[in-house]
Amino acid sequence: MIKTEDLTKQYGKLFALKNLTLELNEGDLFGFIGPNGSGKTTTMKMLATLLQPTYGEAYVCGLSIYTKPKEIRRLIGFMPDFFGVYDDMKVIEYLEFFAAAYRVRGEARRKICNEVLELVDLGYKREALVTSLSRGMTQRLGLARVLLHDPQVLLLDEPASGLDPRARIEIRELLKRLGGRGKTIMVSSHILPELADVCNKVGIIERGELLVDARVEDVMKRVRDQVVVLVELAEPQDENFGKKIDECAKFLTDDAVVESVEKTKNDALRVLIEKGKGLDDYSALLTRLIERGFRIRSFREEEVNLETAFMTLTRGITA
Repeated sequence: MIKTEDLTKQYGKLFALKNLTLELNEGDLFGFIGPNGSGKTTTMKMLATLLQPTYGEAYVCGLSIYTKPKEIRRLIGFMPDFFGVYDDMKVIEYLEFFAAAYRVRGEARRKICNEVLELVDLGYKREALVTSLSRGMTQRLGLARVLLHDPQVLLLDEPASGLDPRARIEIRELLKRLGGRGKTIMVSSHILPELADVCNKVGIIERGELLVDARVEDVMKRVRDQVVVLVELAEPQDENFGKKIDECAKFLTDDAVVESVEKTKNDALRVLIEKGKGLDDYSALLTRLIERGFRIRSFREEEVNLETAFMTLTRGITA
């Protein structure tokens, strides 16, 4: 549904996007992750035929962005980070205005407007003025607008930007529903753990270059090829507590399966297990700690999430 080949946008000597090669299939929900200024919005604008590439090629639904821009615009729904709304219109009037722009007429127009309002859970606001909507409701209205012509591809640039936790959850659930309808969705966001929950693929971009393009589970594997165990002591919080932690750290460092040990800010020990050592090799660590006389409050493997992957694979440098 989306395919790019060395897609590049250059401003003088600056590369906003450099040699992007990417392919998304029907039904993919692709999380596009990167620091501000990394090239996410530039990519989406070129796919939406709103920005001309310097060179390279891109296809949407098999159509070239160079030769078939009008046809592509009928097949996509592009929701920018910030979009204008007409404050003096009611919600239903706002949608009917854009439906008319898509040449949806008569009863079909009213029907599709009501359907998308129900899809984004704004049916009860149909007669409210757009200016009265909260930020989260405005974002959902923007999503309703891009769904009016039933596009095959959705390009959503930071749909959860500036939303409170409840509104972010609502947007996440809406994305799941849209993905269940078989639409191909590219969504950029800084809400990284939530992207891992809704997306089946992610791309990590930095300085205009795509660093990672893989399934979510494969990204986790790439980041973590070793096991990290977090150890917390249940010792009394007295003057001897620091000494006890140091003793535990030294004991762990001398263990055959341990590569390194570091103390965290909350007085836990982060234990890196040597490469190639599996669950059976470090599970006995807890037994050895207890036998040595250490009182253990917690002994668990450190979780890896998309946020950890992002921080590991990028350096926070923009184009």
